Amino acid sequence: MKILDITLIALFVAFMGALGLVPPIMLSFTPVPITLQTLGVLLAGGVLGARRGAWSMIVFLLVVAAGIPLLSGGRGGIGVFVGPSAGYLLSYPLTAFCIGLLISRFHQLRLWNILLVNLTVGIFLIYLIGIPVQAFVMHIPLFKAIQLSLIYIPGDVLKASIASYLVFRLLKSPVIYRTLQKNAETL
Repeated sequence: MKILDITLIALFVAFMGALGLVPPIMLSFTPVPITLQTLGVLLAGGVLGARRGAWSMIVFLLVVAAGIPLLSGGRGGIGVFVGPSAGYLLSYPLTAFCIGLLISRFHQLRLWNILLVNLTVGIFLIYLIGIPVQAFVMHIPLFKAIQLSLIYIPGDVLKASIASYLVFRLLKSPVIYRTLQKNAETL
Protein backbone atom coordinates (compact mmCIF):
# COMPACT_ATOMS: atom_id res chain seq x y z
CA MET A 1 0.00 0.00 0.00
CA LYS A 2 1.38 3.38 -1.00
CA ILE A 3 1.60 6.51 1.13
CA LEU A 4 -1.16 8.17 -0.90
CA ASP A 5 -3.47 5.22 -0.21
CA ILE A 6 -2.79 5.36 3.53
CA THR A 7 -3.32 9.12 3.57
CA LEU A 8 -6.64 8.92 1.72
CA ILE A 9 -7.86 6.09 3.94
CA ALA A 10 -6.92 8.04 7.08
CA LEU A 11 -8.59 11.16 5.67
CA PHE A 12 -11.88 9.33 5.23
CA VAL A 13 -11.63 7.74 8.68
CA ALA A 14 -11.29 11.25 10.07
CA PHE A 15 -14.16 12.45 7.88
CA MET A 16 -16.39 9.66 9.21
CA GLY A 17 -15.41 10.70 12.74
CA ALA A 18 -16.31 14.31 11.93
CA LEU A 19 -19.70 13.20 10.63
CA GLY A 20 -20.12 11.38 13.94
CA LEU A 21 -19.92 14.72 15.75
CA VAL A 22 -23.28 15.66 14.29
CA PRO A 23 -25.81 14.55 16.90
CA PRO A 24 -28.03 11.65 15.88
CA ILE A 25 -31.76 11.96 15.51
CA MET A 26 -33.28 9.46 17.90
CA LEU A 27 -36.70 8.07 17.12
CA SER A 28 -39.06 6.88 19.84
CA PHE A 29 -39.99 3.60 18.14
CA THR A 30 -36.53 2.29 17.14
CA PRO A 31 -33.11 2.29 18.81
CA VAL A 32 -31.33 2.82 15.47
CA PRO A 33 -30.62 6.55 15.11
CA ILE A 34 -30.61 8.67 11.97
CA THR A 35 -27.02 9.78 11.37
CA LEU A 36 -24.95 11.46 8.66
CA GLN A 37 -22.38 8.68 8.59
CA THR A 38 -24.16 6.89 5.75
CA LEU A 39 -23.15 9.88 3.65
CA GLY A 40 -19.51 9.15 4.49
CA VAL A 41 -19.81 5.54 3.36
CA LEU A 42 -21.24 6.59 0.00
CA LEU A 43 -18.53 9.22 -0.43
CA ALA A 44 -15.73 6.82 0.51
CA GLY A 45 -16.77 4.30 -2.11
CA GLY A 46 -17.38 6.90 -4.78
CA VAL A 47 -14.29 9.03 -4.26
CA LEU A 48 -11.70 6.51 -3.11
CA GLY A 49 -12.78 3.57 -5.21
CA ALA A 50 -13.48 0.00 -4.21
CA ARG A 51 -10.32 -1.06 -2.40
CA ARG A 52 -9.45 2.18 -0.62
CA GLY A 53 -13.11 2.90 0.19
CA ALA A 54 -13.53 -0.51 1.82
CA TRP A 55 -10.27 -0.16 3.72
CA SER A 56 -11.28 3.24 5.03
CA MET A 57 -14.49 1.77 6.43
CA ILE A 58 -12.66 -1.24 7.90
CA VAL A 59 -10.16 1.03 9.66
CA PHE A 60 -13.01 3.26 10.86
CA LEU A 61 -14.84 0.28 12.36
CA LEU A 62 -11.64 -1.01 13.98
CA VAL A 63 -11.04 2.38 15.57
CA VAL A 64 -14.65 2.38 16.84
CA ALA A 65 -14.22 -1.19 18.15
CA ALA A 66 -11.10 -0.05 20.00
CA GLY A 67 -13.31 2.28 22.00
CA ILE A 68 -12.88 5.63 20.28
CA PRO A 69 -16.33 7.28 20.32
CA LEU A 70 -16.53 8.20 16.64
CA LEU A 71 -20.08 7.05 16.00
CA SER A 72 -22.83 9.60 16.10
CA GLY A 73 -23.89 10.30 19.66
CA GLY A 74 -20.42 9.57 21.03
CA ARG A 75 -20.80 5.83 20.75
CA GLY A 76 -17.83 3.53 20.49
CA GLY A 77 -16.47 0.26 21.78
CA ILE A 78 -17.11 -3.35 20.90
CA GLY A 79 -20.67 -3.17 22.29
CA VAL A 80 -21.95 -1.25 19.27
CA PHE A 81 -21.36 -4.38 17.19
CA VAL A 82 -23.92 -6.38 19.14
CA GLY A 83 -26.65 -3.71 19.24
CA PRO A 84 -29.55 -3.06 16.86
CA SER A 85 -27.42 -0.95 14.51
CA ALA A 86 -24.65 -3.57 14.21
CA GLY A 87 -25.74 -4.77 10.78
CA TYR A 88 -25.76 -1.27 9.42
CA LEU A 89 -22.23 -0.70 10.70
CA LEU A 90 -20.94 -4.02 9.40
CA SER A 91 -22.32 -3.21 5.94
CA TYR A 92 -20.08 -0.14 5.59
CA PRO A 93 -16.98 -1.84 4.06
CA LEU A 94 -18.96 -3.98 1.62
CA THR A 95 -21.10 -1.03 0.57
CA ALA A 96 -18.10 1.23 -0.03
CA PHE A 97 -16.40 -1.55 -2.02
CA CYS A 98 -19.43 -2.21 -4.24
CA ILE A 99 -20.05 1.48 -4.90
CA GLY A 100 -16.41 2.07 -5.80
CA LEU A 101 -16.34 -0.97 -8.05
CA LEU A 102 -19.49 -0.02 -9.95
CA ILE A 103 -18.61 3.65 -10.38
CA SER A 104 -15.17 2.69 -11.73
CA ARG A 105 -16.88 0.62 -14.45
CA PHE A 106 -18.57 3.62 -16.08
CA HIS A 107 -16.81 4.79 -19.23
CA GLN A 108 -18.31 8.24 -18.91
CA LEU A 109 -18.98 9.70 -15.51
CA ARG A 110 -22.50 11.08 -15.20
CA LEU A 111 -24.32 12.34 -12.14
CA TRP A 112 -27.34 10.15 -12.91
CA ASN A 113 -25.17 6.99 -13.00
CA ILE A 114 -23.59 7.78 -9.64
CA LEU A 115 -26.98 8.52 -8.10
CA LEU A 116 -28.37 5.26 -9.47
CA VAL A 117 -25.47 3.30 -7.94
CA ASN A 118 -25.79 5.08 -4.59
CA LEU A 119 -29.52 4.43 -4.37
CA THR A 120 -29.78 0.93 -5.77
CA VAL A 121 -26.56 -0.57 -4.46
CA GLY A 122 -25.43 1.74 -1.67
CA ILE A 123 -28.58 2.31 0.33
CA PHE A 124 -30.09 -1.05 -0.61
CA LEU A 125 -26.99 -2.96 0.54
CA ILE A 126 -26.92 -1.14 3.87
CA TYR A 127 -30.59 -2.04 4.38
CA LEU A 128 -30.07 -5.61 3.15
CA ILE A 129 -27.53 -6.28 5.89
CA GLY A 130 -28.79 -3.87 8.56
CA ILE A 131 -32.49 -4.75 8.70
CA PRO A 132 -32.14 -8.51 9.32
CA VAL A 133 -29.55 -7.92 12.05
CA GLN A 134 -31.81 -5.29 13.62
CA ALA A 135 -34.70 -7.78 13.59
CA PHE A 136 -32.53 -10.48 15.13
CA VAL A 137 -31.11 -8.28 17.90
CA MET A 138 -34.46 -6.70 18.74
CA HIS A 139 -36.26 -10.08 18.63
CA ILE A 140 -38.89 -8.81 16.21
CA PRO A 141 -40.16 -10.28 12.92
CA LEU A 142 -38.27 -9.28 9.81
CA PHE A 143 -41.37 -7.63 8.35
CA LYS A 144 -41.69 -5.43 11.46
CA ALA A 145 -38.03 -4.37 11.10
CA ILE A 146 -38.66 -3.50 7.46
CA GLN A 147 -41.65 -1.37 8.50
CA LEU A 148 -39.55 0.41 11.14
CA SER A 149 -36.86 1.11 8.55
CA LEU A 150 -39.19 2.82 6.08
CA ILE A 151 -38.78 6.05 8.05
CA TYR A 152 -35.09 6.19 7.01
CA ILE A 153 -35.75 6.16 3.25
CA PRO A 154 -36.34 9.93 2.68
CA GLY A 155 -33.20 10.88 4.59
CA ASP A 156 -31.13 8.22 2.86
CA VAL A 157 -32.34 9.35 -0.55
CA LEU A 158 -31.25 12.88 0.38
CA LYS A 159 -27.86 11.64 1.61
CA ALA A 160 -27.39 9.57 -1.56
CA SER A 161 -28.22 12.63 -3.68
CA ILE A 162 -25.73 14.82 -1.82
CA ALA A 163 -23.04 12.13 -1.99
CA SER A 164 -23.65 11.61 -5.71
CA TYR A 165 -23.29 15.31 -6.44
CA LEU A 166 -20.11 15.58 -4.37
CA VAL A 167 -18.57 12.48 -5.96
CA PHE A 168 -19.45 13.76 -9.42
CA ARG A 169 -17.92 17.18 -8.75
CA LEU A 170 -14.81 15.75 -7.09
CA LEU A 171 -14.14 13.20 -9.82
CA LYS A 172 -14.71 15.81 -12.53
CA SER A 173 -12.00 18.01 -11.02
CA PRO A 174 -8.84 17.39 -13.05
CA VAL A 175 -6.47 17.80 -10.09
CA ILE A 176 -8.38 15.43 -7.81
CA TYR A 177 -8.99 12.95 -10.61
CA ARG A 178 -5.28 12.79 -11.51
CA THR A 179 -4.33 12.40 -7.85
CA LEU A 180 -6.77 9.56 -7.31
CA GLN A 181 -5.88 7.85 -10.58
CA LYS A 182 -2.12 8.27 -10.16
CA ASN A 183 -1.97 4.87 -8.56
CA ALA A 184 -5.28 3.54 -9.86
CA GLU A 185 -6.40 0.34 -8.27
CA THR A 186 -6.68 -2.82 -10.27
CA LEU A 187 -9.28 -5.39 -9.37
